[in-house]
Amino acid sequence: MNTPRVIFHIARADFLERVRRYSFLVTMMFALYLGYAAATGVISIRLGDSRGLYTSAWIGTLMAVVTTTFAGTAGFYIVKNAIDRDRMTRVGEILAATPIRKRTYALGKFLSNFAVLESMVAVLALAAVAMKLIIREDPQFNLWALWSPFIFLATPSMAIVAAIAVLFESVGWLGGGFGNVAYFFLWTFGISTIAFAKSCWFDPFGVITVFTSMTPAAAAAIPDYRNNDFSITIETSPVKLVPSFRWQGIPWTWELILSRVMWFGIATLIAMAAALFFDRFDSAVIEAPKKKKIQTIEDSESPANIARPQSAGAIHLTPLDSRARGFNFFHLLIAELRLALHGISWWWYLVAMGLVVGQLASPQEISRGPLLGVAWLWPVLIWSAMGVRESRNGTGQFIFSAARILPRQLPAYWMAGVVIAMASGSGAAIRLLLAGEIWGTAAWAAGALFIPTFALALGVWSGSSRPFEALYAMLWYVGPLNRVPGFDFTGGADGALVARYTCIYFMIAAGMLVAAFAGRARQLRAG
Repeated sequence: MNTPRVIFHIARADFLERVRRYSFLVTMMFALYLGYAAATGVISIRLGDSRGLYTSAWIGTLMAVVTTTFAGTAGFYIVKNAIDRDRMTRVGEILAATPIRKRTYALGKFLSNFAVLESMVAVLALAAVAMKLIIREDPQFNLWALWSPFIFLATPSMAIVAAIAVLFESVGWLGGGFGNVAYFFLWTFGISTIAFAKSCWFDPFGVITVFTSMTPAAAAAIPDYRNNDFSITIETSPVKLVPSFRWQGIPWTWELILSRVMWFGIATLIAMAAALFFDRFDSAVIEAPKKKKIQTIEDSESPANIARPQSAGAIHLTPLDSRARGFNFFHLLIAELRLALHGISWWWYLVAMGLVVGQLASPQEISRGPLLGVAWLWPVLIWSAMGVRESRNGTGQFIFSAARILPRQLPAYWMAGVVIAMASGSGAAIRLLLAGEIWGTAAWAAGALFIPTFALALGVWSGSSRPFEALYAMLWYVGPLNRVPGFDFTGGADGALVARYTCIYFMIAAGMLVAAFAGRARQLRAG
């Protein structure tokens, strides 16, 4: 068997299947938005409170760093479905019957993931050209300075993301929602800690490579620049332009190029290591309990074990209580809460209770800030199941066939998520009420409505929990963790604008609730 040829065709077939999906279009739209955010100054590279001219090198490096940081985070969730899709469509059972080796399969999926992510890089590279032609702060155009950061910074980083996605799918306990949340913190922690390495050889994201080239130039061109202050930020305040700072880009020495190529090799090794954990779609563990259950049923239905009824007339059915014929929203809400919390371990409740007690006992600024933020991150895997539980468990046809499912079940479904949000953040709400902070309490209520509504709308329309897990983790990182006004849905960072942002979040929650109802109505019509 020609192994390279098999790897190529696995990657090619998987990539072509993906580009026909709406999710690929969403991926390209996300890449265009990142380009737009960089072009309009929403995302920028800051050197203290200043930046240099938008030269070809600056624009190319900015877009490449945006790719490694923001697209590197979201890209994982975009491609982390290659193996799971084969499992769900039962293509894996066919592949398991072929002589394809696990390592060959893993490398093929890795290259497919990499091709999808590189498509995003290509879109951003073209957007960088458009950005340079539109924003003519520097009249000189240098295509190599513009595109070399995409080649040497973004491409190896995307290879690492593609390989980690295959690894997480291959390791059973990392393949679900826990792995999705864990990856976000792993990636952001890696970005925040590479500054301590101060070496291009320990820089998978390329940020240190940019830092070591840009900060000395900034020290020479910006008079008040001190302390090597360098950051990639979502702008909330104006950044000062220094016209004399004309950075000409990273000098690509052989050492730097080799350090970047090394990360592509490491990505390949990660993909090969994933094959060690890949189960090759082995269903033996799943089928064994089924066989045992079938045998039990057969035994119980043997002639010796079947009780012969006395007569047809001896069978009596219990009449339905007349009170059970009506609709009881409270009982349905309790049932939805029980379904949402089914399988939750006792230690989860213990941590949740500890966070509520911490909100009650800590100073108010801590209570409505970090503690409330953590409390509203803790149930993320419960909320991420909203809207997708039916498709995940294969119960959609059963549930959607019930009478008046839209005005009855969906409100209870949504309210169960709201109750969980209110309960987990109840300590901060009590502190705000006791302090008489009306708008602070309103902001808390807006956040408690926003989170489950966001989860429900994304779940209904996407049919997957990954979009909410990815977007919510990023929003939580920017808002409650980094205290960016407007993005902090807890209201703790909004200051004097708390009333304005509270109203905005109420309106967003209302709009998403309408979208969730519209999406569920579409599902009912399609079913």
